[in-house]
Amino acid sequence: MKITVAGPGCPRCKQTKENLIKACKELGIEAEIVFINNVFEYMKMGVRTTPAVLIDNKIVVSGFSPSVSQLKKFLSTEL
Repeated sequence: MKITVAGPGCPRCKQTKENLIKACKELGIEAEIVFINNVFEYMKMGVRTTPAVLIDNKIVVSGFSPSVSQLKKFLSTEL
């Protein structure tokens, strides 16, 4: 599973990545987690508002920093 966090590198983006790492750890998910902060690159992926989380290139979160429990729900749905 490849998970991408997209955003300019603001505190909300960093918090999203931290929460994502924690959610994966709590669920025992082995995932490649990458951070993309190049606006042109993540806009090509369809991201219009940040922070955004993409699971296997599918946008599951956009425009807010989800909590660990919210991320666990998204991750469980994608498994």
